[in-house]
Amino acid sequence: MTTVNTIPETALAWHRDGRGAVLATVIETWGSAPRRVGAQLVVSGAGEIEGSVSGGCVEGAVIVEALEALEEGAARELEFGVSDQDAFAVGLACGGTIRVLVEPVGKVLPEALLAGLCAERAARRAVAYVVDLDSGARRLDSTGHETRFRMDRSGFEEESRTFVAIHNPPLRLIVVGAVHIAQALVPMAKIAGYDPAIVDPRETFGADSRFPGETLLNDWPDEAVEKLGLDGRTALVLLTHDPKLDDPALELALRSDCFYIGALGSTRTHAKRVARLTEAGFSETEIARIHGPVGLDIGASGPSEIAVSILAEMTRVLRKGA
Repeated sequence: MTTVNTIPETALAWHRDGRGAVLATVIETWGSAPRRVGAQLVVSGAGEIEGSVSGGCVEGAVIVEALEALEEGAARELEFGVSDQDAFAVGLACGGTIRVLVEPVGKVLPEALLAGLCAERAARRAVAYVVDLDSGARRLDSTGHETRFRMDRSGFEEESRTFVAIHNPPLRLIVVGAVHIAQALVPMAKIAGYDPAIVDPRETFGADSRFPGETLLNDWPDEAVEKLGLDGRTALVLLTHDPKLDDPALELALRSDCFYIGALGSTRTHAKRVARLTEAGFSETEIARIHGPVGLDIGASGPSEIAVSILAEMTRVLRKGA
C-alpha cells in the first residue's frame, strides 16, 4: 500500500495524551531543498519525531527549536541554509535554503483547529490550513484554493505573509479488470503516489498470485466501486472490454466526482459504449468525461506502454484539469 502521511493525526494524539506536540512545516524553499513546501515533522515534548522537513541535515536543529517553542508557548520561523557538503551527504546535487514554521499544539495551533483538520482528512475532504504569520490568525478553508488543491501546492499567497498548507486526500486508483495492463499499471501508479484497488469478479484473473499484496475485490464492479467510493481524488480505469462488467461501474462514475474515468477499447468500441450510455439517459457532457480509448496517444504497444499512457493521461487530468 502507498504510505499515507499521518503527521497531523500524530500531533493531535501526542498533544491529547499529555506528551506535548509541535508541528514543523516547510513554508518556503530555494535551490535544491530536500523536501517540498508543506512537508511536515512532528516533535513530542519528549523529543520523539515523525516525518521530516529535510533529508536529515537540519532535523536536529528543528527539534531543539521545537522543544524551546513548546516550553515558551510561541511560534517560530526558522531559516536554514543547506551547504553543498551537507546536501551531498543527503543525496542532493547542490545546496539549498529552507524556511520552517514551528507551531506548538495548544498554545499556538488550537487543539480544536487541529482536530477539525484531522476530521476533514479522515473524511477524505480536501482542506487548506491557512495561517497569517503577521497576525497569528489561523483557519481551515475548504474552498477558495482550487488551483492549489489541483496542483497539491502549498505556499504563500502572492505578496503576503499568509501561508496555505494544502491537505488533499491520498490519491486512489480503482482498476476494473485484472488483466495484463493492470499488472503493469498498478505498480506504476503506486510509484506515482496512488493507493490502488483491483476489481474483477473473475477469480482466475483477480487472484492474489497475479497481484501479490494488493487490494483485490472479487465483487461485481458496481458493488465494489460503491463500496470503495468515488471522490475528487479517485481515478477509475476500466479494462475488461466487457459491457456487463464495465457499464455498471461506468454509470456510477459518471454520477460521481472522480477526477478521471478511462475505458479501454478501440474507437469503434467506444462509439458503441457512447450509444449505450446515451440510451441509458446520460448527456453528451456527462459521457464526454470518459477518456476512451484510454490513455494518451503515444503509439503505445503492449501492456506496459499502454499503462504508461494511462498514467500519463491521469496525471495530465489531475494537474491540468483536462
